[in-house]
Amino acid sequence: MINLEPEVVTGVPLFRLAFRPFFLGAGIFAVLSVSVWTAVYFHGMNTSFSGMDAVTWHAHEMIFGYAMAVIAGFLLTAIKNWTGQQTLRGPGLAVLFVLWLLARIIPLSGVAVPLVVLAIIDLLFMLMLVWAATMPVLKVKQYKQMGVVSKIVLLMLSNLLFYLGAGGVIEDGERMGLYSGLYMVIALLLVMARRVIPFFIEKGIDHKAEIKNRLWVDMASLVFLILLWLLDVFTTLTTAVSVAAGVLAGLHLIRMAGWYTNQIWRKPLLWVLYIAYASLVAGFALKCVEPWLEVSPFLAVHAFAYGGIGVMTLGMMSRVILGHTGRNVFEPPPVLFWCFALLIGGAVIRIFFPLISMDHYSYWIGLSQLLWIASFLLFLVVYAPMLVKTRVDGRDG
Repeated sequence: MINLEPEVVTGVPLFRLAFRPFFLGAGIFAVLSVSVWTAVYFHGMNTSFSGMDAVTWHAHEMIFGYAMAVIAGFLLTAIKNWTGQQTLRGPGLAVLFVLWLLARIIPLSGVAVPLVVLAIIDLLFMLMLVWAATMPVLKVKQYKQMGVVSKIVLLMLSNLLFYLGAGGVIEDGERMGLYSGLYMVIALLLVMARRVIPFFIEKGIDHKAEIKNRLWVDMASLVFLILLWLLDVFTTLTTAVSVAAGVLAGLHLIRMAGWYTNQIWRKPLLWVLYIAYASLVAGFALKCVEPWLEVSPFLAVHAFAYGGIGVMTLGMMSRVILGHTGRNVFEPPPVLFWCFALLIGGAVIRIFFPLISMDHYSYWIGLSQLLWIASFLLFLVVYAPMLVKTRVDGRDG
């Protein structure tokens, strides 16, 4: 890690570092968007969503709305640590955040804004994020970080593909864009998990444990994830998709076994990440058996999105906020246990209860939605004050 220049504490706290506005925005949007989705699903609330149908809007906003906010906040904060260069802050960060916010608000506003205008705003946000992430990396020639940045570029292209499909330019573009976006978010989470979870475990447990990482697992899991993405999104080769997903489930089980120590269960900020990783593995496993056991494809999707992306991003945000506001990450607020338990409980209900009984499918969906909302409301109660106030140690950031 490169030493940073001496810090000068200036500006509104909310826009001093990217995790602040984007984690706050992600938390609020997690509550708002799922509340709207619940109202639409159960009460038939009529909203235009800028010409998108409700299901498409919900899928798009969980990937390119909620998840992208967490990615933007985490990535620009992490790049400052990786490179030693100041990332976007102050007015520039405010502009980036407003672009993200506008793209979220317009479909909910009921105002007849053309889809092309929404697309331009949303894609401009992502293009600006790519620029903000790339410049510090290039400045210090840390080209190895470009692998992470390239996934943001692919996410942006996935979103472009979605809008071209929604606008009738590319047939099936909506589906291809959404599923490509989902796989790119999974790819980013797996990269970040590989970088931070073993490190967090080694630093966070009370006694020394042997953490094993295997290069062949790292390489093979990347190759098979790319293969799964291409096969699942751009072909109809269901058997090949099943095999690739099964291999990925096995590879990530091996990785999880190498990280495991029973000491993680004493630390909520560790077990929440481990359980989230397990949900991603469950997603690969469900994807594997999907064509053979007549399993609904939405179970794998929600294993990835609710249990994997939702739980892991909540765990990551909870830790990053503590560390970057000058608090002790080894003594998190006790209420976090319930925050994580609510979200994990909702994931279990959404992913696994339909396997037991489809007769009560709508109840499982409704209950999982309520637990998601409750979890993120609790997160906001605990963390929103930290995000809008200065660091407790008086430093910048």
